[in-house]
Amino acid sequence: MILLSRNSSMVLREVALQVGITERAVQRIIADLEEGGVIRREKVGRQNHYAIIGDRPLRHPIEAHRSINDLLELLAETTDEEA
Repeated sequence: MILLSRNSSMVLREVALQVGITERAVQRIIADLEEGGVIRREKVGRQNHYAIIGDRPLRHPIEAHRSINDLLELLAETTDEEA
């Protein structure tokens, strides 16, 4: 989700390589996120573009008071501090 939020047109094969899991596993995760209303896939020509629906709440009840945008912002801050 982080990679797709930074590059909406990244192909799933590249996501798999960067994350270190199989392309098939990435496909299952993306399908789960689509089904849960967390991301939306749009076909642009022959390529898929992914939109993160950031105002959605996190799925776990303990974190449900936070949105996906909150999580992505926190992770972006952490990544910026490490750089």
